[in-house]
Amino acid sequence: MFNVKGTQPIIRTEVIAGITTFLTMAYVMVVNPLVLSQGGVPFEQAFTATIIATLAGTLLMAFFANYPIAIAPGMGLNAYFTYSLALTHKGMDYHVAFSAVFISAILFVILSLTPLRSKLIEIIPNNLKHAIGAGIGLFIAFIGLRLTGLVKADPSTIVTLGDLHSLPVFLAIIGLVITLIFMVLNVRGALFIGMLITGIIAYFTGQIHFDKGIVSLPTLPAGLVAYNPITAVSDIIHYGLYGAVFSFLLVTLFDTTGTILGLGKQAGLMEGEKLPRAERALFADSAATLVGSIFGTSPTSAYLESAAGISAGGRTGLTALVVAILFAIAAFFTPIISAISGVEAITGPALIIVGSLMISNVRHIVWDEFDEAFPAFLVILTMPLTSSIATGLALGFIFYPLMKVVRGKWREVHPLIYIFGLLFLIQLAFFQH
Repeated sequence: MFNVKGTQPIIRTEVIAGITTFLTMAYVMVVNPLVLSQGGVPFEQAFTATIIATLAGTLLMAFFANYPIAIAPGMGLNAYFTYSLALTHKGMDYHVAFSAVFISAILFVILSLTPLRSKLIEIIPNNLKHAIGAGIGLFIAFIGLRLTGLVKADPSTIVTLGDLHSLPVFLAIIGLVITLIFMVLNVRGALFIGMLITGIIAYFTGQIHFDKGIVSLPTLPAGLVAYNPITAVSDIIHYGLYGAVFSFLLVTLFDTTGTILGLGKQAGLMEGEKLPRAERALFADSAATLVGSIFGTSPTSAYLESAAGISAGGRTGLTALVVAILFAIAAFFTPIISAISGVEAITGPALIIVGSLMISNVRHIVWDEFDEAFPAFLVILTMPLTSSIATGLALGFIFYPLMKVVRGKWREVHPLIYIFGLLFLIQLAFFQH
């Protein structure tokens, strides 16, 4: 079943690879529900939905696409859901916000079944792609700094250093240092191990309590969150969430594609410049996003952490199957995960480090051409400063074609980019953002 080019997989190697990938990305079980809960989503709902979406995407990747790649809710997209959508529209609860995720997921599935998806990815300027990843990284890192108390609001300087003598802040510093040590030593699962050790320290210092036990059945206290397309479209029209739908769709379009192609190259699975069964891999991600929106989590993405499993020898869907099984087992440990998420000193350092990894995208930006550099700079700058990924996206897509026109390079810009820029301009001018 999991043969690649007629070669039988080595089961022991694939199992070890699956365990390696799981340990490397296990932090998503804690961090994703934590971020979504900031936007009003019940933690138990977000946790179970995270597991369900991960299982749906990763199992499809295993059996349908036969790739050693795991799918789970994306870190930048959950931040966008919470801080740029759920918390910024007055009178709107998280159920309505999931309407935007649900409709974008339906469009995402439709696009995945057509050649249009690859075409859309090709026309988006590379500089903007890299800037969006870097900007989201800064935004996530800032969230981690704020949650841990390492930085705090200040009336005169807007942001200042937090109280380093506070026990929670001191624990966050210890957790960050411990995790960084494991990262520098290239230890598999460094983020997960760092959170585990920080959690043990928190327990012995009285900062974490397991009042609800250790094991419990997975629950969905809010039931199905979004499942009726008519209601979802009505919510989008009523609250003017067109920009949110577009933003979700835009980021998910090229995020997973780029990751899957990169991982395919690392695993030696490419045939020339093409990845066999790529359309199946992309469908696995879009289907997981749709399933996740129904149960209550933000859009999914192929996880770059799958590279750890590939480095350990994973080459087939058997690796992804092992990852899915381990996530399914983890679903029964909600009380532990919930207790951990309540201590920002445990989860915050992971956000900071994930942000630092994402900002590495800046090395691919063309900085010596101002008409290319400034829109990218604007995206990176405004995402964390406005606490809005959507605003950063909008300004990038508005200023990129504008500067190309002024420079006399308007023919280099695809017509759809002009349309994107106009839509974002309308969004900023006339709708909530």
